[in-house]
Amino acid sequence: MDSGGCPPPEPSPTLSAEATSAFAEGISLVLSRWTALQMAVDGGWAGNDSRQKADQFTPFILSWFVQSKAPLYIDELEETLDDYLLSSFNTEADDGSVEEVAEQLMIMHEDCLQGNYEAIENLRRTNAGKNSVLQSRRVPNDDESGDESSDEEEEEAMDMAVDEPSPKPDAMDKQRPKQSIDEDGWSVVGPRRGRGRKSN
Repeated sequence: MDSGGCPPPEPSPTLSAEATSAFAEGISLVLSRWTALQMAVDGGWAGNDSRQKADQFTPFILSWFVQSKAPLYIDELEETLDDYLLSSFNTEADDGSVEEVAEQLMIMHEDCLQGNYEAIENLRRTNAGKNSVLQSRRVPNDDESGDESSDEEEEEAMDMAVDEPSPKPDAMDKQRPKQSIDEDGWSVVGPRRGRGRKSN
């Protein structure tokens, strides 16, 4: 096969200073909407510096885009996102969100190269509304989580009660041996009819 027929890959185009700044904001906005990452941060999965590690994710991704001289490939970006989640938060997102985030970032990068910041402006608008809704719901959600656990305990207790159905009154009368009271006031229990063990 003649390798001379294939031209070498063209270097990746570079972002202007304005585009780099806008793209950095866009990355931050995308990450703030990434459920897997936010759960890791809120849960403190990286320890006390979970928020700091999340904040470092934006410049980390930005440098991946900006410093690369070779063409950028989405599968390499997915691997980079995966590696960061695993190494920083000990988390693997197997819900398909890594691929979605990588695709969003690749498209946004292309848009920024062309001076198109519309997607970032849309994210900025929707994120402002979303954050206020999340903050207003945060306290009830914490309380609800406690309620859910107590509800689960109640359900488990109910399940346990259902597992062993109470015998019918007629059946109880038949099973209960007859009692008689002797002169000292003690109850004398008669012999049981069936002494064999019940098999479950």
